[in-house]
Amino acid sequence: MDEVLTSSRQTITDQTNWFAFGLCFGCYVMGGTVSTLLSVFLPVILPEFGANASSGAVLNAAFLYGWVGGGLGFGLVADRIGRVRSLTIATALVGFFTLLCVWASSWPMMAAFRFMAGMGVGGVLVITTIYLSEIWPERGRAVILGLLAMSFPVGIVLAGSMNLLFAQWRTAFWLGVIPLVLALLVAQLLPESRHWQATRSTGKSSTQSLWQPQYRLNLVQGSLIFSAVLIGLWAVFSWTPSWIQTLFVTDADARQARGITMMLFGIGGILGGAVSGLLVNKLGMRTTLLGTFACCLFACWLLFGTNQTFSPLIYAETALLSLCFGVSQGTLSSFVPLLFPIAIRATASGFSFNVGRVLTATGVFFVGSLVAVFGGLGNALLFFSLTFALAFTVTWFSRRATSV
Repeated sequence: MDEVLTSSRQTITDQTNWFAFGLCFGCYVMGGTVSTLLSVFLPVILPEFGANASSGAVLNAAFLYGWVGGGLGFGLVADRIGRVRSLTIATALVGFFTLLCVWASSWPMMAAFRFMAGMGVGGVLVITTIYLSEIWPERGRAVILGLLAMSFPVGIVLAGSMNLLFAQWRTAFWLGVIPLVLALLVAQLLPESRHWQATRSTGKSSTQSLWQPQYRLNLVQGSLIFSAVLIGLWAVFSWTPSWIQTLFVTDADARQARGITMMLFGIGGILGGAVSGLLVNKLGMRTTLLGTFACCLFACWLLFGTNQTFSPLIYAETALLSLCFGVSQGTLSSFVPLLFPIAIRATASGFSFNVGRVLTATGVFFVGSLVAVFGGLGNALLFFSLTFALAFTVTWFSRRATSV
């Protein structure tokens, strides 16, 4: 009888966990979609607002700065009020401010809405990862978190498909209704993390130990490598649709190409993340990173340095670049935490990731400003691809990651 009851409880727990994963996966997908939705429609949004490339850079940077604020702030909020309530708030922010973009009447208003939506996305990405790692059994935790990470590029694919489905950008931003529905489901149906409930009265910080001399070098290396890759990645994600636009005479001709390109970025991210673990097991962490950064640099030169007019070959080159991006993100998600011992791993990794996002927001801001300096958007993106050379150099001279 006891065995039957135990088996029944285990079945209920498994069902609850998978339901929780489904909701978290949906929230994470919306994070990926909202993150790249603006970039897909930027070439038609800017003319409507009478804005230029510099204004577009502000729009992209506003979202990333909001992402940083949400990533840092919602981590603290989740420790204070719980995982479920904080995830509800973060997801609602994503939906509410994405929906408000439908009625934006100027690009500064759009930037404000995107900043707040970015805060929500930053919170969603942090909280869903923490929540699932706490409720999921240890034996399957790594697999489930890997599947969760793949949901972001799924969102990128969805953003690309929105461009194919909707000619009007305001119609596409009605997507904000979906995160609002997800927020209601999270609030009503997800159980709170027992781990958080058991430890809510304790708040031990490891900030002081983070700056001990034996960890500083790895902290600098982790921040530099992640920042360099993220700057290059987001510069390409944010501005490739606009670059594609410059290769066509009319927007009608460019619309399909922009959508397909963003879908390829998402598909490549999914496949690259899926094979990154196999490459690490076969080649080792350091060799995988070095090879990936070199391939990213080559693929950027191939895409932006050799194409002056549009041809179907651009799709193949985009697929190659997106595959490299996916491998880099999948590998870095393991590499950066392994630079630090368990005692400070979460704090140090969070610091490295969010420093990277601050620098990324600043870097992406300057892409539009550098168009005139370099004589075209393609040349500006080529310049930003040098960040992969920086990541390669730092990795080459870095110490081996710890595994403690």
